[in-house]
Order: sequence, then C-alpha cells, then structure tokens
Amino acid sequence: MSQDYFADVKTYDAAADEAVVKKIVRHLGIALRNRDSSLVSASDQTELDRVKEKWCGKKLGVTGPEADAAVAAVAKQMAGDRSKSRVTFYYLVAKHLGKLETL
Repeated sequence: MSQDYFADVKTYDAAADEAVVKKIVRHLGIALRNRDSSLVSASDQTELDRVKEKWCGKKLGVTGPEADAAVAAVAKQMAGDRSKSRVTFYYLVAKHLGKLETL
C-alpha cells in the first residue's frame, strides 16, 4: 500500500523520500482505510482547518499564517487532481514548511 502512496507523491515531487512517505502512512493509520478519510477535500474549509490544526499545528509545530499559506499552496498545487490523497497532501505541506526531516 505504501508503494501506491509513494507513486502518487512522486508525481508532485520526483525526489520524494520513500521513508518519509512511510512515516506519514503510519501516522495516518486507520484513516487511510476509508476512501473518504484518505482524501483531502480542498473545497471544504472545515477539512482545510483540520489539516492546519492536526497536521501543521500538532505534528509539525507550525500555526498561523505560515500554516495557512502552506495549506493554500498545496491545495493550489494539487488543484488538477480531483482525488487529493491525504498522504500526498500532508507530504507536500511538510515539504512546503521545510519539515520533512522532522518526521
């Protein structure tokens, strides 16, 4: 299963780190079993607020305008993808914030 997520991340970051992707998959755990919770809805502000609070704030330690900017940038980057993988979204947010090494 990690390989599928890794392949998706690589479509956005050719130099993606497989070990980091595996850590995100492990972090998300049970949420990835359900199709709905395995995706991020960039058109749902509640969903984006949850990403900012739970991922940016609690896991990465980044809040406020910096977290807002990262989530908005990734949503824009992935705009062409109707099914935004939560793993890919989280990876790209962490990359945007320069936090991949801390995962």
